[in-house]
Amino acid sequence: MAMISKDLVEKFKTMDTTSVSDALDRLGIKGGCQGVLPQVSGIKMAGTAFTVRYRPCGTVKGTVGDFLDDVQPGQVVVLDNGGRMYGTVWGDIMTVYAQKRGVAGTVIDGVCRDLPRILETRYPIFTRGRYMVTGKDRVEVDAINVPVSVSDVHVRPDDLLIGDDSGVVVVPNDRAEEVLRAALEIDEAERKILDMLEKGISMREARKQLGYHQLQSKRP
Repeated sequence: MAMISKDLVEKFKTMDTTSVSDALDRLGIKGGCQGVLPQVSGIKMAGTAFTVRYRPCGTVKGTVGDFLDDVQPGQVVVLDNGGRMYGTVWGDIMTVYAQKRGVAGTVIDGVCRDLPRILETRYPIFTRGRYMVTGKDRVEVDAINVPVSVSDVHVRPDDLLIGDDSGVVVVPNDRAEEVLRAALEIDEAERKILDMLEKGISMREARKQLGYHQLQSKRP
């Protein structure tokens, strides 16, 4: 699987997740991570996935966070904790270290804690919620850089994740350029509709002229 270029990542960072989501719909790709929301508003995130899968601990306890030493600058840490809400897998120490290493953000199918530090530093983190109880001795790392799942969306290492105030979308690595082209086309059409509305054209007519109701429809 080819690496996504930094230039392509930056182009996606300029896009809203809504346009990217519509592009994914057009291409028949499931990418929206339902229920995974930003803990800090007003921040955009884009980067390739460094994936971690968790499992409940057995009688011998494993670790929850030493993998951060291996995450590269610009990557997004994707933590598949199976949607578990009873123990966190991210807190203030990880936030500080991730920022120090230039990590682009974190996406968790589960919860985080230590919100004061996250809010203070405005670290991009997207989770199912927040909860103060530690995941230590409750869950442990099962595998690193393997395919994982976030809200029933398949995420492979080096797939692209984009996040903003609307949530998180996953773009398959090998479809990224195709998705970007579709997203740009959709975004341009919606901007034209807004311009037309400003000029006094009715919404019905503006949408009809730009094919609004079929922008996200799957193409033959």
